[in-house]
Amino acid sequence: MAYAVLSAAATGFAQTTTSAPPQNVLQLSSNGTVEVQQDLLSMALVTSRDNADAAIVQTQLKTAVDAALTEARKAAQPGQLDVRTGNFSLSPRYTRDGKISGWQGSAELILEGRDFPRITQTAGRITTLSVGNVGFGLSREQRTKVEAEAQTLAIDNFKQKAAELAKDFGFAGYSLREVSVNANQASPMRPRMMAMEAKSMASDSAVPVEAGKTSVVVNVSGSVQLK
Repeated sequence: MAYAVLSAAATGFAQTTTSAPPQNVLQLSSNGTVEVQQDLLSMALVTSRDNADAAIVQTQLKTAVDAALTEARKAAQPGQLDVRTGNFSLSPRYTRDGKISGWQGSAELILEGRDFPRITQTAGRITTLSVGNVGFGLSREQRTKVEAEAQTLAIDNFKQKAAELAKDFGFAGYSLREVSVNANQASPMRPRMMAMEAKSMASDSAVPVEAGKTSVVVNVSGSVQLK
């Protein structure tokens, strides 16, 4: 009997402490989008070698990269033209019988920065490597600036939407309950590079590139209490 009384008391306590579900809470989201010109160029210069001797392949690749580094460092400037080595690989070739018949390898040098002419002219002066890939993006400074603009737009849109919905539902206003802010970069427009022309140009000519635009999007989502 004592057990039954204790159980009933515990049940009564649980019922009194259970909070009522929130009333007149509205979930919504909005975003702010800013389109901006890409200001960061990344250019990968590559080369490959093939030989029966792995040591020869490795030496040839190292020699090509060292020469390219020497040339690139002459024009290097932090933020404007940063130089770094990329992938360096060496792998065997096999015959149908599974025996090693030779070795092939590749090496990469990355030129990256905001000074497009400096980067493309440097790439044009490097003769031991050729252009393998070109990409564009946003520098840290540009991204920070544009994200702040997109965030302001997203928050303004969120507040406007909340006020309009509160009015439509017959309420005088609202108060924030919770909110989250997330930023992302939309897929950029495809960059253009005249690769065939670049291969036939003089070694000291700039590699022709053209950046596109990208969109930075900030999303704001959360809930408001209608009142």
